[in-house]
Amino acid sequence: MSETLPAPQAPQPHTAAEAPRSNTVLREILRGSVVTTVLALVAAFVVGGILIAVTDEDVAESAGYFFARPGDTLAAIWSAVAGGYEALFRGAIFNTRADDFVGGIRSLTNSLGAAAPLIAAGLGVAVAFRVGLFNIGAQGQIVFGVAFTALMTFRLDLPLALQLPITLLGGIIGGAIWAGIAGVLKARTGAHEVILTIMLNYVGVLFVEWMVSTQGVLQKAGTTQPISNPTPSGAVFPDLGPAFPNLDLGFLFVILATVFVWWLLEHSSLGLRMRAVGENPHAARAAGISVPRIYIYAMLFAGGLAGLAGMNQVQGAVTSGFNQHIDAGFGFDAITVALLGRSRAWGTFAAGLLFGALKAGAYQMQAAGIPVDFVLVVQALVVLFVAAPPLVRTIFFLPKGDAEKSAKARAKALRKAVAQ
Repeated sequence: MSETLPAPQAPQPHTAAEAPRSNTVLREILRGSVVTTVLALVAAFVVGGILIAVTDEDVAESAGYFFARPGDTLAAIWSAVAGGYEALFRGAIFNTRADDFVGGIRSLTNSLGAAAPLIAAGLGVAVAFRVGLFNIGAQGQIVFGVAFTALMTFRLDLPLALQLPITLLGGIIGGAIWAGIAGVLKARTGAHEVILTIMLNYVGVLFVEWMVSTQGVLQKAGTTQPISNPTPSGAVFPDLGPAFPNLDLGFLFVILATVFVWWLLEHSSLGLRMRAVGENPHAARAAGISVPRIYIYAMLFAGGLAGLAGMNQVQGAVTSGFNQHIDAGFGFDAITVALLGRSRAWGTFAAGLLFGALKAGAYQMQAAGIPVDFVLVVQALVVLFVAAPPLVRTIFFLPKGDAEKSAKARAKALRKAVAQ
């Protein structure tokens, strides 16, 4: 007697829980911050290219007869955009028109040199961010750190092996002292760190302006100009060699600082307490962590790193004398670098390299007829897109993140509750 075979079952579609693991991994990668940041950079440069085309004179001229000869307009757009970004590449990465390799690589070393103070100051801002503090006082910490080390070490006249590290340490200590004032006031009185650091910026800059304008304090002897004495020869960072033109020892100190911040925040017990305070100070206090003490520690580290940024200026880029503008805008650019790096050590390092490359490449773009302010526009676009991950995901049709899904679910529930 033959047995009746069961009818074949139709394949069932995968449920969300049974989805192939490869799809889940791909979805998580696309939701990740790395992909979002890279695509934010792509979007910023695309919009920047549109701005180059819109403002180019040849494009505007050929657009006047677009319907007669559209190819001329498209060719002018390509020439303007490709020429602008090629000039940026030559100024920031490698000068393809140089006579030799060392001349070509000078563009990259210029970018690294411009990035060094940005990275150091950005690390200081990032450390404060991880503890829940918005430190916008890097400008004051840089200028005071420079003035502090000039007062304490410039007259020592020591050999290089002693003068260089003592001057460097003096700048770090000076920056830490200036930031520590805000940290102590925050910890002891609860005053908001944004107000404190903004006001200390003004105080620090004006204080240093007085010092470099007063004979017997920091003003260069025999001049009425507000400028200090040159950096002692023993305190100047030596160059890294002919293979690295325009790059000095300061960049290696910045790399060491990045490694230190990474270890501090991710692998030390103090870093664990700092992150806990940044996540929830009330829960950290309940767990026995001294929140005021962590605030002070965070600001001391932040100020010391800002002081390192100042030392990259006064011991490297500006050795002929400094004034109250020695920070050269790095203090506020550091906030953008830390935000772009998502307050992580290596993310901040990469963001600093990007901004350093933009600064170095801006001069070649200017030579190509593109205003140097264009770089500021690109930086602003980068921050705009990085600060708005949902916008980037929408533009590139990426999967929504869990936070966005939760927000959408809460909004839907709220609408339903209101309707009832």
